[in-house]
Amino acid sequence: MPPTLASLVHHSTLKLTVRAGEDSLDVPVRWAHASELADPVPYMEGGELLLITALKLDAEDPAAMRRYVKRLVGAGVVGLGFAVGVHYEDIPEALVEAAREEGLPLLEVPRRTPFLAISKAVSAAIAADQYRAVTAGFAAQRELTRQGLAGGPEGLLTALAAQVEGWTALYDASGAVVAAAPEWAGRRAARLTEEVRRLRERPAPASSVVAGPENPEIDDRVELHSLGTGRRPRAALAVGTASALGTAQRYAVHSAVALLTLTTERSGSLRAAEQRIGAAVLRMLLAGEPDHARAVAGDLYGGLLDAPFRIVVAETGAAPVARAQGDPNGDALDALAEVVESAAARSGEAVLVVPERERLVVLAADGGAAVAACCDHAAGLEAVRSGGGAHEPLVGADEGELVVGLSAPAGPIAASAAYKQAGQALSVARRRGRVLVEHEQMAAGSVVPLLADDAVRAFADGLLRPLYEHDATGRGDLVASVRAWLSRHGQWDAAAADLGVHRHTLRYRMRRVEEILARSLDDPDVRMELWLALKATSSD
Repeated sequence: MPPTLASLVHHSTLKLTVRAGEDSLDVPVRWAHASELADPVPYMEGGELLLITALKLDAEDPAAMRRYVKRLVGAGVVGLGFAVGVHYEDIPEALVEAAREEGLPLLEVPRRTPFLAISKAVSAAIAADQYRAVTAGFAAQRELTRQGLAGGPEGLLTALAAQVEGWTALYDASGAVVAAAPEWAGRRAARLTEEVRRLRERPAPASSVVAGPENPEIDDRVELHSLGTGRRPRAALAVGTASALGTAQRYAVHSAVALLTLTTERSGSLRAAEQRIGAAVLRMLLAGEPDHARAVAGDLYGGLLDAPFRIVVAETGAAPVARAQGDPNGDALDALAEVVESAAARSGEAVLVVPERERLVVLAADGGAAVAACCDHAAGLEAVRSGGGAHEPLVGADEGELVVGLSAPAGPIAASAAYKQAGQALSVARRRGRVLVEHEQMAAGSVVPLLADDAVRAFADGLLRPLYEHDATGRGDLVASVRAWLSRHGQWDAAAADLGVHRHTLRYRMRRVEEILARSLDDPDVRMELWLALKATSSD
């Protein structure tokens, strides 16, 4: 601990005597400073032991001494050392009384004790305290390293909590609590999720004090530190204490930040290697080689390839966008990857994430946390885009916005089909202006929304244009006749009744349709194309 007035009084060579303020000797001394100015306050920073001989003071004037001492106390001076036998043989009673009234420790300095000796003693004590702090910091670093190697992040958090005499917590990229020490700190740490997310938006490394007097909802003083070396932090550390950290504790926190960064931020080469393995496993699955995929994956993805899984295909914008280094269009895909990986890590499940140039492909367990996190993330984006009204149709996804397709549950043998399903769902999501569409939603819904495509409408317009041109001459109503006839499944009487014409008139019109289109209505493909064309044009 730093030197105090009490430690100076007990210093064997200084021979200091306490004349006032006996109850305030435990206050730390930041420095010892000699000044004979009548008003040294402008040159004080607080925490000093002021040494005087009263060369320019009327130390016997009670009023002057009260003003003098009050000024010193207001400036944060922690003690006053008065050298006797220089200008005064004893400390004047006026100064003693003023010091007693203000509670300022007053130390009598004998003539044989130079001020320089006091300054050296304070300096030596401060240096010793700093050395002890550095030594304790190195010892804490060794202990944290040992605990981190033996018990992982949890062991490191436990050791750090003991070092700072408080609590610690580790957060993932989404702001969720991964681990906390002691165990009771988990609930307290969870209240800082939004603060962690805000810290994540700042360039790493970043830190902030988010609780204490500034935040009455949390009693502790809590420091947050981002973890990671990339542009976006991958995790965060919270350290909660009753008061500000000391020097040794600060060393321990900085060491923990460095160690946790090493454990949470995998090296670029390792991450790239894992991504290459994941890409190879995915290619083998899509090529119909599940056994080879399992052999290459080994234990990296656990039982993911042996259980029902879903495939997620995500892109950004209205068309695929290359994910160049630093391209902001890749942020949405990076954010989705972090959400999925964080959810999988918290639940202890395996997930395969393959970032490609223009898209992100995810293979995750059906019904698992990763798929649920993906859907929740998409729902949040959907609500934001629709102005708070989730599931309101949008015009379309703008460039840089996330678009996601989710397959039905599948196994390794059907991976290729699941990938196609996810791609089809993604195309529908883009056309509908949705963030995410599941393949099951396409199968359970109507086919009509799928016709809202420029290519389909162009085909419909080309197929029906001759009929519309014929009707425009006033020589019949062929388009309405085709629609009525198809809706009645080719039943002449029912379709004619709907149109209000004789069935022979309807038969004549349908022969004209065949002549104009040069197609036979007996062909089921022709009937299907006409019906879809009518549906596509009627949706305009």
